[in-house]
Parts: sequence; structure tokens; C-alpha cells
Amino acid sequence: MKNTLKSLLSLIALTLSLLAAPAWALSLDDAKSQGLVGERSNGYLGIVVSNPSGDVKALVAEINAKRKQAYQQSAKSAGVDLQIIELRIGQRLQQKTDTGQYIQTEKGAWQRK
Repeated sequence: MKNTLKSLLSLIALTLSLLAAPAWALSLDDAKSQGLVGERSNGYLGIVVSNPSGDVKALVAEINAKRKQAYQQSAKSAGVDLQIIELRIGQRLQQKTDTGQYIQTEKGAWQRK
């Protein structure tokens, strides 16, 4: 009886932790405020730290894929090259970046805004 109760409680705890896992996922705002990622001049996110976690890599890849898709649609609608859209939005995103967060300079260095 005791072993069954322990097993049941362990199963419940495991289930709850798996359900709560998405709540622990890293958000873009968290990653920016922690100095893990920053805005590049080309409209995409970049990883600032030298040894990023898998969560940081996945977040950047996911957001950059979504941005690229949106940029491609915008470029097609406007009848301009993708690179023009990327650069314009990159400038806007860097301008909107909060003080203390990272942006990438034209030379490729990361600096706090």
C-alpha cells in the first residue's frame, strides 16, 4: 500500500512538472534582459554570450525563422529585395531596444544600449 501511494505521488509530481515545463521556458524579454541575446542590424536576433544554453539557441532559431518568413512576405508585398526589409526592420528594432540591452554594431561587436 505504501509503495503504491509513493508511486502514485511520484507519477502525479512528474505529470505536474511536465505540464509546468512550458511556463519555465525562456521568453525573448527574459533573454534580452539577462543579456543573453541582442538585436543585430540585419533584423535578426543574435546570441551575445559565448556558451549559450539549448534554450537560448532554440529561442533565437525559432524567432529568427518567424522573422524571416514575415520579412519575405513584406518584401514580396512591397516588391523590394529581402535585404532591404531586413535592414530597415533591423534599424527599427535596434532603436526600440531598451536601455541596458544589447545591440550589434555595424562592425559586429555587441554593446549595451
